[in-house]
Amino acid sequence: MTQKHRIVVTDFIQDDLEPERKILGDVAELTALCARSEDDLNGQVDDADAIMLYHDITMSAKTIQRLRRCKLIVRCGVGFDNVDCEEARQYGIPVANVPDYGCEEVADSSLGMMLSLTRGIGYLNSLLRAGQQTWEPGHVAPLYRLRNWVLGIVGLGRIGTAVAMRAKSFGMDVVFFDPYKPDGFDKALGIRRAESLEKLLRAASMLSLHCPLTEETRYLINHSTLSLLPMGSYLVNTARGAIVDQTALVAAIESGRLAGAGIDVLEREPPAEDDPILRAWRDPNHPAFHRVLINPHSAFYSEESLLDIRIKGAIACRLALSGQQVRNVIN
Repeated sequence: MTQKHRIVVTDFIQDDLEPERKILGDVAELTALCARSEDDLNGQVDDADAIMLYHDITMSAKTIQRLRRCKLIVRCGVGFDNVDCEEARQYGIPVANVPDYGCEEVADSSLGMMLSLTRGIGYLNSLLRAGQQTWEPGHVAPLYRLRNWVLGIVGLGRIGTAVAMRAKSFGMDVVFFDPYKPDGFDKALGIRRAESLEKLLRAASMLSLHCPLTEETRYLINHSTLSLLPMGSYLVNTARGAIVDQTALVAAIESGRLAGAGIDVLEREPPAEDDPILRAWRDPNHPAFHRVLINPHSAFYSEESLLDIRIKGAIACRLALSGQQVRNVIN
């Protein structure tokens, strides 16, 4: 009898792995570790034939160096900044992601945050609940219609494109900055390309981030770049937390440079209690209290998208274990 392979789901998924077992049950034993930190992987993944990694933990060189027979690490998500892809390559371990799940959900969440901020929806709800306003809209004045607003998108990948298409239906003037996008996408999508990040920021009433986290994009949005935005503009980040300097974000809210921000991702998740944006957001006397929306890295989530990512991750593992070509290998 052929011995089954061993596949480890490191984090985030905490159920009986039924979707994964439907695809892999005849060839592999599956284990869900529910790890909260990389240290929880000690002695648990060394003999794994494949690993399915989500976003709650990091897989660094120290863990990768202990993998004795791993044929694939699947980053079950789009971003792969929490796995040392170069170290894995040195050890002959391919790393793949799942880039085509959750596009609709993240795009919808981005637009939802934009609408809540610019229509005063969250702000008015908060004031009414606290008994701090009369039954009229003046407390959030002035508000303006979205038509003809300039939406600046940083990163025109799958999600950035989905956001652009949704924003166009609201009549927004969509401009993007993505130096890695070939010419012609602006014409195909009916949007505009900015020649530089500076030009994009100077024009954007609303800034939406959809780029990956790399050394090039880490703290791309900082004190200096935020100062280029028009006064009273808005920021939505559903990409990666460390793209934005959170101290600079708080300062921009305090100064009025930003009239509001929607944040689905933070540099550290869950954030420390002394995180500057968290402190400001919880302080009833700080403008961030009413003008910042924070979600727990949930923009990707729907029942459909979660099932998608689990199935596609499992299929990648099956292909790797059977010696077939795996799609979306990133290293």
